[in-house]
Amino acid sequence: MPGKLYLCATPIGNLQDMTPRCIEILKSVGLIAAEDTRNSIRLLNHFEIRTPMTSYHEYNRYDKAEELVEKILSGTDVACITDAGTPGISDPGEVLAAKCIERGIEVSSVPGACACISALVVSGLPTRRFRFEGFLPAEKKERTAILENLKNDTATLVFYEAPHHLLKTLELLLSVLGDRKIAVCKELTKLHEQVFRTTIEGAARYYEKNEPRGEYVLVIEGRSIASLEKEAQEAFSELPLSSHLQSFLDQGMDRMEAMKRVAKERGLTKREVYKALNQ
Repeated sequence: MPGKLYLCATPIGNLQDMTPRCIEILKSVGLIAAEDTRNSIRLLNHFEIRTPMTSYHEYNRYDKAEELVEKILSGTDVACITDAGTPGISDPGEVLAAKCIERGIEVSSVPGACACISALVVSGLPTRRFRFEGFLPAEKKERTAILENLKNDTATLVFYEAPHHLLKTLELLLSVLGDRKIAVCKELTKLHEQVFRTTIEGAARYYEKNEPRGEYVLVIEGRSIASLEKEAQEAFSELPLSSHLQSFLDQGMDRMEAMKRVAKERGLTKREVYKALNQ
């Protein structure tokens, strides 16, 4: 009978955030796949967990995942843990989970700390819709392309960033997204936890003078619907009414419906649009 994969969330700083269920499962499985065994051994020793560990990280995530799948298929329960937080979120646990599911292995989440959610709920920004992007790519061209794709997104945006890249990332965010509200969350749940609520420009200017230290989560205000509508109206104001109307007719709308859409998008009444088109 095959074993099972457990994706076990570990504390992102404060060890008291370790759940009793997680401790129980880490003690009961046959093997723990850890992102960095040197970091994880301290956690396991603290909770007197003696289960054997194996290293499973970014650089062996495909080959090692195959080994772990075979071990689970042979009947061994395996727990996957990351250095901090929930495995599968911006770490190789995602690959292992996908390969297990492909082979029909049961995958179970053991929830707990997650830096993305912790930062989002203390940011003071809207939480109903958010978009998690994790770490941006190292290549500037790729980073810029992703941000260009996000700049009109109305959802709150969440990124992870390392201290040595923080200032350059803030400057790039400012140049592509424009200035908007941001919560710079540092060392969440740890002794020196800090939530710096400001603007992107304000954060960039601050970290020009203050060296970033620790791990960061950036929570950024989404584009407002009002600003998108205003931008659209400004763009349409330069377009002849007849061309604007024709763009909707080309989509298969009848003339009256197309006129309603033109009126709405340009902030006019239907009577004004009709009169202008029939002069």
